[in-house]
Amino acid sequence: MMHNGRAARRQTMRAIRPRRSGALPLLVLCWAGAAAVMALWWQNTPVVHMDLAEWLLGAGRLTGLLGGYAIALVVVLMARVPALERRVGSDRVTRWHSMGGRYAVGLVIAHVPLTVGGYAVQANSEPVAQAVTIVTEFPRMTEATAGAVLLLVIGFVSAGAVRRRTRYETWYYLHLLTYLAVYLSFWHQLATGAEFVGNAAARTAWYTLYGAAGALLVRYRVLDPILLNRRHRMRVERTVYEAPGVVSVLITGRRLHRLGAQPGQFFRWRFLTDGLRWSSNPYSLSAPPRPDLLRITVKANGEHSEALARLEPGTRVWAEGPYGALTAARRSQEKVLMIAGGAGITPMRALFETLPGGPGDLTLLYRASKTEDLALWAELRAIASARGARLLYAVNGPDGVRPEITPRRLRELLPDIDDHDVFLCGPAGLARQSYEALREAGVPTRRIHHESFEM
Repeated sequence: MMHNGRAARRQTMRAIRPRRSGALPLLVLCWAGAAAVMALWWQNTPVVHMDLAEWLLGAGRLTGLLGGYAIALVVVLMARVPALERRVGSDRVTRWHSMGGRYAVGLVIAHVPLTVGGYAVQANSEPVAQAVTIVTEFPRMTEATAGAVLLLVIGFVSAGAVRRRTRYETWYYLHLLTYLAVYLSFWHQLATGAEFVGNAAARTAWYTLYGAAGALLVRYRVLDPILLNRRHRMRVERTVYEAPGVVSVLITGRRLHRLGAQPGQFFRWRFLTDGLRWSSNPYSLSAPPRPDLLRITVKANGEHSEALARLEPGTRVWAEGPYGALTAARRSQEKVLMIAGGAGITPMRALFETLPGGPGDLTLLYRASKTEDLALWAELRAIASARGARLLYAVNGPDGVRPEITPRRLRELLPDIDDHDVFLCGPAGLARQSYEALREAGVPTRRIHHESFEM
């Protein structure tokens, strides 16, 4: 399926504004907020006693405050704020969310025994009896206990080993309980937190922090998707078999060019039919968006992706996005190398057609297990021929030996590889191996652009 390549390249050219990543300023801002939280604790702790009870209670208060702050940041990272997605990258935002979740759960785990232990020492009672007293007699502690339990369950299910053995839909809907856990724990923080009782400024700051996080969540996870889908009314036009286990889904709608989607980006798709309506999965655009048509190309890798081949024409589609920063805006050099493998070929195919460049400026290296797995190969050949671009592939040999992507091999293919931008998308193993080879071949880190949710 060929698109109007020249029009797509003109649109892409207008989008190219090389920008620095916003990651560093955001990290500085987050750590500054953590420092402010610690300063609030310190201001309310004029003397650090060596008494064990006081020490435990002080540590419990500090871990509770930092845990509450981390929870608010996790909510912001769940909101899929477009500015974060574009400037930082969806993969990095996802990793920050995961890391922030681990910090939040860890701080809550530390907060509970430290606080219970401090009160137990102070009252000269057993920790279990003291815990029961705290839950039953302290204000808002029943809600806080329920919230803490929910956070621990979500943290357990999100742990790598458990997550890999859990169905995506199960994990996804359990993850939504985070919102309930946040709501339950928030009121406990204000009701019993020594830093907030009698301190109107601290309470106002905490309301502002959580209010802003909630507003971002409602805006970008609820209101914007509703408006997007009411405006564009997308439906499945048809499905197309591309390669063994690979199918393209063509999606029609109204004024799709106003979505603002760029080649290299993805949406989260929900197909409103039996077995799929409760699942929302991310798939990249595999061709430049048109005013009346979008296309995704999916490799069967689970129940959801396998079911897409059976979609009926006319099926309603619910989409959220566009997301992702693997776009032409990352480009800084005239010459570009694209490395793709597996499902990673979908954003690379869209970029291969639309990235501006003259003959010889663009090279695409496509990694697959065997030639039959080279999805969209006919389209890629046609694009390469029309644009004077280089199209290469690397497949396993007859004996199953995998061709390695090495610094030496990269320099043989492109002697001036250190003058290239590199767009990289594929399975974790390929992405990691390619990244290391590119660095050894002399490509600066700032010119290796990748989005991977596994790296």
